[in-house]
Amino acid sequence: MTELGFDMIAVLAAVSFLAGFVDAIAGGGGLLTVPALLLAGLDPAQAIATNKVQGVVGAASATYTFGRKGLIDWRSAWRFALVSFASGVAGALCVRFLPRPVLEALIPALLIVIAFYFALSPKIKDADAQARMSALAFGLTVPVAVGFYDGIFGPGAGSFYMLGFVTLLGYGVVRATAHTKLLNFASNLGSLLLYAATGAVVWPVGLVMAGAALLGAQVGSRLAIRLGSRIIRPLLVVVSGMMALRLLLDPANPWRQALKALF
Repeated sequence: MTELGFDMIAVLAAVSFLAGFVDAIAGGGGLLTVPALLLAGLDPAQAIATNKVQGVVGAASATYTFGRKGLIDWRSAWRFALVSFASGVAGALCVRFLPRPVLEALIPALLIVIAFYFALSPKIKDADAQARMSALAFGLTVPVAVGFYDGIFGPGAGSFYMLGFVTLLGYGVVRATAHTKLLNFASNLGSLLLYAATGAVVWPVGLVMAGAALLGAQVGSRLAIRLGSRIIRPLLVVVSGMMALRLLLDPANPWRQALKALF
């Protein structure tokens, strides 16, 4: 802790507060905290693992607030969360074996699609709509795929959960956000437990960031409940677009390398 200096710890706490706020509404906070941890001197494995601490606590904080307002259907949600947890563990187990360049090429494209969908679709509202698949079919697909991805990589997982709840189960934006936070918590927790077992987590830093993320998530979730789609929809569009841009600007991104080779 002291090796980082109290000024850097304060910066990390401030970034985590903002990440917790953004995560509670639209997701994407990891693209703020992971670079901050790398700049603080942690290696990539430590940064990703330590980031899961604040991610778990922030998501738990938001889930608690949404749950108290009766926005989570626990009868089905706990099953989705259990699948997300197991998938997060599986993703963390496979992180060394799956081709990272494939994810780095695919995820920005998907995030851009999500941004355009939430920006242009007239169906994105606070009220629920007709579901396009059963809860069983949803539970066997979306939490499996997104939870696995969250365990491996992470950025945009909240946006992918949101898209699934809105388009496939017909949830309104606020209700979808509430369930997204629960599943985010579950998949983050699953991957965190595995990362912790490997000793990659820098716990003192992670716990300070977690405390700040908890407070940020409280502010963000309360604002989401109060304003609904008026804040969730535009912030989701902006965050998804910024995440895609951030990933595409990475010099190691396959899209950027392909363009560089052409020009």
